[in-house]
Amino acid sequence: MVTNKRLFQAYVSPCSEETPLKDRKAVSPVIATVILVAVAITVAVGVAYWMGGISTQYTQFEKVEIQTGYATRDTLGWEITLSLKNSGSATATITHVFVNEVPIDEAEYASSGFGTGIDQVDDGEMGTDLPVAGLSLQAGASGTVTVYIDYDYGTLSAGTTVNIKLHSAGGMDYIKLIRLT
Repeated sequence: MVTNKRLFQAYVSPCSEETPLKDRKAVSPVIATVILVAVAITVAVGVAYWMGGISTQYTQFEKVEIQTGYATRDTLGWEITLSLKNSGSATATITHVFVNEVPIDEAEYASSGFGTGIDQVDDGEMGTDLPVAGLSLQAGASGTVTVYIDYDYGTLSAGTTVNIKLHSAGGMDYIKLIRLT
């Protein structure tokens, strides 16, 4: 015959005090919390480094600084020299030059071999030494752009301030005001 005590022991849950698991110890809640926080911080740092690596690949930018700009005068007109530096992280290509919002269509004067700069500009016109394909500046590189303006162009005279705008292939505009001497 089965006694009540034996029947009771047969149906006792494993969590009851009468089982042999009573002598086992579990991880305390404090230690479990510390381990969980350490794992979470490790994962967060890993994700931050990964996102940082991805963001630098897709967030390169061009930034051309016109460091100096000055105008010199000779017998035929003005020669405006601009010193540039690409302080951005991507290559910048200067494709167009504007004087007072008027585009200069004639380019490559200094490299054509038929004289230099202002000697080649037609009467009443403007020109630049910018290559037809544009002036490409790698990140950190410097360059120079020269603009030639004939004396007979428009109403310009000594003492006039002209707005020189450089336009890049990336759609950026870089502006410098130059006073003609």
